[in-house]
Amino acid sequence: MSNRKFYKSTTDVKASGVLAGIAEYYNWDPTIVRLVFAIATLLTSIMPGVIVYIIADWVMPKDTEKEYEI
Repeated sequence: MSNRKFYKSTTDVKASGVLAGIAEYYNWDPTIVRLVFAIATLLTSIMPGVIVYIIADWVMPKDTEKEYEI
């Protein structure tokens, strides 16, 4: 079993790095993840998506290993 975890991105941050961290975990393009999240949030009413994003921002730790890479 893999030891991978979700981390907020510190290299590709637009709001807080949550969606970029999810994209890095699955090796996807962060722009696509952001677009899918935005469309899903707008289509299902805005509040649930915003609440999920805020909770993820509080729960997900920062990726401190990549923060100091050169």
